[in-house]
Amino acid sequence: MAEAEAAQLKEEGNRHFQLQDYKAAAKSYSQALKLTKDKALLATLYRNLAACGLKTESYAQAASDASRAIDINSSDIKALYRRSQALEHLGELAQAFKDVQCCATLEPQNPNFQETLRRLNASIQEKLRVQYSTDSRVQNMFEILLDRNSEADKLEKAARNLIVLSREEAGAERIFQNNGVALLLQLLDTKRPELMLAAIRTLSGMCSGHRARATAILHAVRIDRICSLMAVENEELPLTVCNLLQAIIDSLSGEDKREHRGTEEALVLDTKKDRKQITNHLLDMLVSKKVSGQGRDQALNLLSKNVPRKDLAIHDNSHTIYVVDNGLRKILKVVGQVPDLPSCLPLTDNTRMLASILINKLYDDLRCDPERDNFRKICEEYITGKFDPQDMDKNVIAIQTVSGILQGPFDLGNQLLGLKGVMEMMVALCSSERETDQLVAVEALIHASTKLSRATFIITNGVSLLKNIYKTTQNEKIKIRTLVGLCKLGSAGGTDYGLRQFAEGSTEKLAKHCRKWLCNTSTDTQTRRWAVEGLAYLTLDADVKDDFVQDIPALQAMLELAKTPDKTILYSVATTLVNCTNSYDVKEVIPELVQLAKFSKQHVPEEHPKDKKDFVDKRVNRLLKAGIISALACMVKADNAILTDQTKELLARVFLALCDNPKDRGTIVAQGGGKALIPLALEGTDVGKVKAAHALAKIAAVSNPDIAFPGERVYEVVRPLVRLLDTQRDGLQNYEALLGLTNLSARSDKLRQKIFKEKALPDIENYMFENHDQLRQAATECMCNMVVSKEEENLIHESLLKSKEVKLPQSIRELA
Repeated sequence: MAEAEAAQLKEEGNRHFQLQDYKAAAKSYSQALKLTKDKALLATLYRNLAACGLKTESYAQAASDASRAIDINSSDIKALYRRSQALEHLGELAQAFKDVQCCATLEPQNPNFQETLRRLNASIQEKLRVQYSTDSRVQNMFEILLDRNSEADKLEKAARNLIVLSREEAGAERIFQNNGVALLLQLLDTKRPELMLAAIRTLSGMCSGHRARATAILHAVRIDRICSLMAVENEELPLTVCNLLQAIIDSLSGEDKREHRGTEEALVLDTKKDRKQITNHLLDMLVSKKVSGQGRDQALNLLSKNVPRKDLAIHDNSHTIYVVDNGLRKILKVVGQVPDLPSCLPLTDNTRMLASILINKLYDDLRCDPERDNFRKICEEYITGKFDPQDMDKNVIAIQTVSGILQGPFDLGNQLLGLKGVMEMMVALCSSERETDQLVAVEALIHASTKLSRATFIITNGVSLLKNIYKTTQNEKIKIRTLVGLCKLGSAGGTDYGLRQFAEGSTEKLAKHCRKWLCNTSTDTQTRRWAVEGLAYLTLDADVKDDFVQDIPALQAMLELAKTPDKTILYSVATTLVNCTNSYDVKEVIPELVQLAKFSKQHVPEEHPKDKKDFVDKRVNRLLKAGIISALACMVKADNAILTDQTKELLARVFLALCDNPKDRGTIVAQGGGKALIPLALEGTDVGKVKAAHALAKIAAVSNPDIAFPGERVYEVVRPLVRLLDTQRDGLQNYEALLGLTNLSARSDKLRQKIFKEKALPDIENYMFENHDQLRQAATECMCNMVVSKEEENLIHESLLKSKEVKLPQSIRELA
């Protein structure tokens, strides 16, 4: 019975294969394998699975299946030929040549085998020629680089060529095989910055996408040496070393596109020990005084990118648990650093914010209450352990730690505010004569008053304290922070016009002071950053946002600040722009509920007159004239953990608001807005990716794709647009995505192939039969563009037959 069922499944698989449904065919063959022990049938099934693998471009699997068929019958000519085809695609030309030789021996008169032998022989000879020429080039480059008498331009050219060569698989392997790692270590020993950078970038290229080579390089260079290079007082070197470590971690963690088989697979089977060693060294860097501020930032960036799970559906969060148990106290030490104290570690403007973001990511990655309780317990013990009535510096560090946690996981920070003595210590520090104490306490009060309930408590108890500090202090840093505290408390009612915390006109006065500080270029960047922070709160008020957008010097000062190396300002700038463009989510007002609320004497939210569409359009127009696009493009490029998914979502919201008017889209494209939107549409929160994709659709619908998305970038636009065709998206998003795809599909065969590969055709076909006239028309136009060539028409016809959804009333060519 089992043998009969296996034979039946084989026939079923053959039918699927003839219909070009290769996945279904492979499934039938695989099921048949489980039911038979007949060697002839087993060989046939494995041979057929190899054919499916070739059709679906799963070449490694195809080679494996063909090998199993050959193990059963070494003269299976079809299996030998299919394995040779798979091996050729995998780049293993020598083994592919041997297989075809066997085929030609068995069937000497077969012209296909003779032609394949000639082609493979030519490819092998070319590969050997390139290999030998590459070897001599590598040797020549190292001779130039290690010769102290080499001319500067020759040195630069050799270094650049070595880096380029290392990014190609063949080149990287030749460098590695020709004692390249030892020679690169000699370059590191020269202590010459340009040679060290070239050596590190070459090592990065060699590690990328190759687990075995990355493991060998990690052991040869040693993690302690890599970390010592990252710790130097230099901006470029720590970033370059960070990229090297990221390439190594990606390869060790399995994000490696190369197939590993045989002895190489056995060599790199377990990389957990190496990853743990890297994590331990990065955690040690956080608390070492020998590490520069830039090095500490890069260590925090690496931990943020690689410790938390990238997908919460993955059950295993053991890496996060390990870091919490062994490194959380070290991260808290960084968060609690006070720059004015003598014990402070070397920091940059971004360090404490990066540490807060890392704490937030670790906390979010915990799976259950016991894990979160352990996290909270460690934080509580650390903070309470710092309180000391005899040592004011320790008290300041404790409050600074609470302030840093409030910028990360706010719920945890709120619990820590409830600890005995924390709020009392904040108030006591506000009254201190030492300016450092006041600075830390005011910042903590600002971060503590995020929730309306707590803000109301502080309004009742702390506003007079903040006003007193503002009037009496001569320190500008403290003055601006107290001003921001008052701004935050004044905006506690959000966008609700009827729920104002302060008297009429008070928020406008606070905003005026903030704009004054912002325009004062003689003050340091950190102080001006706090002015933007204040505006981020106050621009919830429509009067404030309207005045701010009309104040061109203040607006341009903020946009210029967004381009500075201080990335802690990104979130504040993005929030301010979201408020100015009204691109935040607004709850739908249901008239019946409003009437019910009035009847029960409940508060009803009121819309400010200046939040109406005509005022918003004017503000958007002023922002575009002020050069907002170049600032947004600069913000998107920030390769830093501070550019969080939430910040990306805010930037996507701003872009979508700016793209609303078709007349403005040309300006946005001209200033680089199209290119800046692509990474926002591919990475970030689900909401952010949809908003960015919608903005891309608006641009793609009316712009020349060659200008809006130059070069290879245009192919990256297709996937976000296809995702907008989902039925869960609203009609406008569907419509504008179809318009964008229509425009793209008219450009080239390659773009049409990309749309086809993204499996957009069934969705486009579905919208061709929508009830909505405009959706139907847009989908039909898109499909017409997709069948410009006969080859693509056939592909589409096959795809639509497989979808088995709706039979077309006429052929696609007739429709076009």
